[in-house]
This record gives sequence, C-alpha cells and structure tokens, in this order.
Amino acid sequence: MTRILGIETSCDETGIAVVADGTRILANEVASQIDMHAEFGGVVPELASRQHIRCITQLVDKALVDAGSEPGDIAAVAVTNGPGLMGALLVGVCFGKALAYAWDKPFVPVHHIEGHIYSAFLTDTPPEFPFLTLVVSGGHSCLIWCEAPHVYRLLGATRDDAVGESFDKVARLLGLPYPGGPSIQKAAENGNPEACAFPRAMTQNDSLDFSFSGLKTAVLYRLREGGVAQEDVAASFQAAAVDALLIKTRLAVQQTGAQRLVLAGGVAANKLLRTRLTEELDIPVCMPSFQLCVDNGAMIAAAGYSRFKHGFVGDARTRPYPGLQLV
Repeated sequence: MTRILGIETSCDETGIAVVADGTRILANEVASQIDMHAEFGGVVPELASRQHIRCITQLVDKALVDAGSEPGDIAAVAVTNGPGLMGALLVGVCFGKALAYAWDKPFVPVHHIEGHIYSAFLTDTPPEFPFLTLVVSGGHSCLIWCEAPHVYRLLGATRDDAVGESFDKVARLLGLPYPGGPSIQKAAENGNPEACAFPRAMTQNDSLDFSFSGLKTAVLYRLREGGVAQEDVAASFQAAAVDALLIKTRLAVQQTGAQRLVLAGGVAANKLLRTRLTEELDIPVCMPSFQLCVDNGAMIAAAGYSRFKHGFVGDARTRPYPGLQLV
C-alpha cells in the first residue's frame, strides 16, 4: 500500500489528507475560512495565507492520527504548487518541502486543476482514460481532454469570469451571503427559472470557450429595473449559467467523441448542474462527492500518487506559480 500525504493551500481552504494507492482516503482534513472571508464578500489573500500558517501543522498531525500512519509510512508528500494565491501557495509549498526533507521523502508538485480531475479517482467508479473533464470553480471554467495520465489538451476555457466567480458576484448583487454558489442554489429553490431572460453567451458558435461576465451584467441591469423577486433572479441566473455549461459540454462531447465525462471543481456541487448533466448527456458522468468538490488534500494526494508513480517529482528548487498552466 502506497500512502501519499496531500497538501492543498491554493486559496481559502487548508486541506491535508492521506490517500492509499491513489483511490482510498485514509484521512481528509479541511479547515475552511468561509466565515472569516464572508465579512468581506470574498477571499482576502493576506488573511488566507495567515490562516494556513496557523492550522497546517495541527491538520497534518490530525491526518496522520486519523490514517493510523507514521511519517515512515508515507511514500511521498504531494503539494499544490499552482495556480492560486501566491501567499497561500507559498505556505503549502514551503511547508511541504520542509516536511519532505525532514521525513526524507520525495516531494511531488501538483497542478490544482489536475487535483480536481483526480478527485474522480476517489469515487466508487473511477473513469478510464481517455475522458472529457468539465472543471468548474471560483477560478476556473474549462473543458479538458484527458488522453492519458498527465497528458491533457485544453479544449475551452472562460474568457472572463469563471462560473463560480459569477455566482459570488451575483450573490453580492442580490444581497446573499458568501460564498455565492450555495446561497444562490438555496434561493433558487423557490424561484422561477424563466422569470428573467438572461443570455447564454457564446452558445451560438462552435467555440468551446465560456463567458459569464455578460450574464453577471445582465443581472445587474435587471435588478436596476426592479419589480422582480430575489428568488426569481437567482433561479433565472442559475438556469442560464447551467445552460451555458451544458451546451458547451454537449458540443465538446460531439467534437471529441468522448465516451465518459468527469465533472469536478467547487461548482460541481451544484445540484441542478449535476442533475442535468446526468439526465441530458448520453454518456456516463463521473462526479466526486460533495465533500470532494471543494478544494481538499485528498484530490492532491490522488494526483500526487499518479505523478509519483510516473516519475514526476520535484525538489528543493520547486516554486509556487500563481498562473501555472496545466498544458
């Protein structure tokens, strides 16, 4: 059994996990900072970095205890080295390198999006390569063709706001609490998704890129007009965002001939998106549990296991890269 310690500190969650053979979670600790950042309506980078420093050691200790593991049982230390907030990434990378040095273990840098992709391998029915992946989160909205382990082709990405970012901004316009995804989903339960005619940007062409800034602006203008209920705006916005994701994903399936889809990222927890992809696509959809949609150490450990197995390891010179590209 090969145990990997995974460390995720790219944004506002400190995630530490121990995963066996890339598929079995032995421990998964996540310290969320939502309450701290909610006061500001979004993540404050400096506060996020300081909070990672405060809790990372205790979370590693707890994860080892929960996993029934000693440092000697760990085969490698896997850490997110980008993309993300520079200060937050520095905490994880520096801590991970020091830990790997102290334990005399290999250090494995992991791309954050690759971590989300590998969250699918922590499900009961992990996908087989090749497959199509839709990654949707606060910082990313992209379609990726996964040809083989660590062989990727970016098919489409957002040209402006990521879909999760647009959820947060629209929630603020509606006076709903941060983070916007859960708040809008809850408000939309009592709303009419056809109440507002919001745009589905870039869905009339063959491009696989996304755009959500215009949708956000349309919500702003509709609210200025007045005479519409908060829950109706939330439901209409959510329907438009999910429509855009579904249209582009269906087009990607057609263009690639994909036989399976992986849905990953924080917005993958959206119930409407999960339901519509499952019901309206003609291929199997692999989705991580709600717990594994948010940033977590288990997904980094899973990806780290595969990278370690294929010889992709780092060293003391490995640096964090806020704008690190997957391909």
